[in-house]
Amino acid sequence: MYKLTDYLYNGLLYLNNMSRPRHKRLSQLMLYATTACQSHCKHCNIWQKKHEHLSLDDIKRVMHSRCITSKTTIGLEGGEFILHPQADEIMAWFHRHHPNYTLLTNGLAPQRIIQAVRRYRPRHLYVSLDGDKETYQRMRGCDGYGRVIEVVEALRGEVALSLMFCLSPWNSFKDMEHVINVALHYGIDVRIGIYGTMAFFDTTSDLLTMSDYTGQIPNNIHKTQENFDFVALYDQWRHGNLKLRCKSIMSSLVIHSNGDVPLCQNLDVKLGNIHEQPLDDIFNGSLACETQCRYSRQCNDCWINFHRKYDIILMRNFERLLPKRVIERFYGPYQWTNDPIITYHKLLQS
Repeated sequence: MYKLTDYLYNGLLYLNNMSRPRHKRLSQLMLYATTACQSHCKHCNIWQKKHEHLSLDDIKRVMHSRCITSKTTIGLEGGEFILHPQADEIMAWFHRHHPNYTLLTNGLAPQRIIQAVRRYRPRHLYVSLDGDKETYQRMRGCDGYGRVIEVVEALRGEVALSLMFCLSPWNSFKDMEHVINVALHYGIDVRIGIYGTMAFFDTTSDLLTMSDYTGQIPNNIHKTQENFDFVALYDQWRHGNLKLRCKSIMSSLVIHSNGDVPLCQNLDVKLGNIHEQPLDDIFNGSLACETQCRYSRQCNDCWINFHRKYDIILMRNFERLLPKRVIERFYGPYQWTNDPIITYHKLLQS
């Protein structure tokens, strides 16, 4: 999933962003470019919102920001991005001017997706799949399982492709096992997330809870990359045992369809709006830096994979190089479990 060069680059970016907070650079920027969606998901209510879009001109203006470099990964999503009225124009622009972009999709318009990927060549394609055919129908309110498989069968081998599975109150570890098996069958990647409340998607249900959580994690998760620790550590976090500072907000950002730029995907804290300020002022202005630094030191309030996978990877790599007590001298106190001494390696090997 990640190359050595990715780790090295993100390590250097981390050092720059922590030491020069007014000159931070983005490792990834996700554009929630539209609220249009043809699915009716139980775990996301964006389909009930009024249609709203970032225009191509909005996106071009953002892309000229100093905080964005050629190495910044841009994610195009929604809603369902392919339903954006300027979807083709936007992807054509990225294909020509910033090829390091990814496309996220629910797969419900397979021919449009297949044609767009072949024409505009995103760096990576992410397709949502939350279980077997029956679970898909129950969670998303439509019969889309076969259409997802159609996209996978058409595009595997043509583009880096990942299935995206979200463990939620409406599916199960059995569904996780099924989606992993689908990915293994087709020889593609799978990314696993865990349901959380996010204001932009109007999510309202409680966080995921279940008994014997770790005992239900399917064994085939060990055949995937970068998933087991995130899934297993959720149980420590939800019981209040795991405490990691949130460093991802210093290098990852999202922009909503109305132009709002939140601090993160979880908190209802707005840094600014691109229709009112340049992105560089929003992300690297003095007020933004003060807010980012404060929450970066204190916040441990979510388990959203967009943010917390970064923190897990950061800290486990620190522990490969330095003793935990040394790390805490510059990073601050942290713990993986209720035993503040235990390391990542010892916990995950137990």
